[in-house]
Amino acid sequence: MVTSDTTLAHHAAPPTTADGLLRRAEDLVPVLRAASDDIERARRLPTEVVGQMRAAGIFRMGVPAERGGPGLDSVQQTQVVEILARGDASAAWCAMIGMDTPLYAQFLPESVAREELGDPDTVTAGLILPLGRAERVPGGYRVTGRWQFGSGITHADWVVAGCLVHREGKPEPGPQGAPGNWRIMIARREEFEVLDTWHTTGLAGSGSNDYRAQDLFVPEEHSFSLGAPRVKGPHASPEAILRNMPGVPLGVARAALDHVRERAAGRIDRTTGTPWPQTYRVQMAVAECEMDLGAARHAVYGSLRRQARLLQAGTEMSPDERVDTVLARVNSFRVARSVVTRLYDLMATTAVYRPSPLDRWLRDLTTMRQHVIAQDQILQSAGAFLLGGTPHNPFSLGIVA
Repeated sequence: MVTSDTTLAHHAAPPTTADGLLRRAEDLVPVLRAASDDIERARRLPTEVVGQMRAAGIFRMGVPAERGGPGLDSVQQTQVVEILARGDASAAWCAMIGMDTPLYAQFLPESVAREELGDPDTVTAGLILPLGRAERVPGGYRVTGRWQFGSGITHADWVVAGCLVHREGKPEPGPQGAPGNWRIMIARREEFEVLDTWHTTGLAGSGSNDYRAQDLFVPEEHSFSLGAPRVKGPHASPEAILRNMPGVPLGVARAALDHVRERAAGRIDRTTGTPWPQTYRVQMAVAECEMDLGAARHAVYGSLRRQARLLQAGTEMSPDERVDTVLARVNSFRVARSVVTRLYDLMATTAVYRPSPLDRWLRDLTTMRQHVIAQDQILQSAGAFLLGGTPHNPFSLGIVA
């Protein structure tokens, strides 16, 4: 699956700069592409692939320099994820999820953060939404629940699980009178039972299985609220864990466009005998796809850079500035699937036969498009926020009660 020369290339020390990590990500693109069939069949990332991603420093991309990482910002993280997605969507998705450890660490006590980040390549998985129940007990919580979409849980070191806190059997009120006290628990993967539920249309290799716990004790210091960061700064916002998500759809759509353009060079229109590069419908399809993808990509990176400047300056963001990255994020998923759908139709029956990767790319985008962060409720929340209404999903806007 992976050639020995590529394996040797990753024996070097992990990169300590953004440029170094971007180069390592580029090196992984052909490796991941060659492994894509194995990744999909396994319904998880194979051990060898995970090892190469760790060795390349992928999972440490957000770890600050003082803890042994390259300290990539949100723009650079999105670039790394986008590059990896050109190789394999599931691997990029797992990279995007697995590198969240340093983000969570900013909400945890310093002692726990040191323990988790003793190895900068620590991988985190899990769902932060409060689907579980945490009963307060002396020293911590007894946690019971079942969570979905544990992307990368098959190779994770730590797992997070969102819970509503109860005391003596009754729900605790949240801060400022919120209806519930939402806290996130973090524990070793072995402390959860992973369920083999990930039989899906796309992103099959992400291993996004369900997982559950029954009466699991979690110490108080291994829990946190997204509304109370220990560390202040631009990366301590709850919304920070969402910023690099657009890298996956953008990278998949880029790979599809490159694939079709390469094949168009040697194709002939069967009806007219005209080479594809001289065929009007092909020219229009490619140009429009490039136009749409380029606009979506510029919106993502432009909004992230504007957000970074405002956060760095400590400026209070206006409603329009707050939803800027949100709208660009949702649009990236929509545009990417639209682009690949059009390319799939352009290639017609050729797209359905292996080894064409277009079918997998379309299925991957269809599945990731179902993620809550790409749904209409996010647009409703943005619109409501702009108009002074009530957002249905305030978390997507970085608002945590």
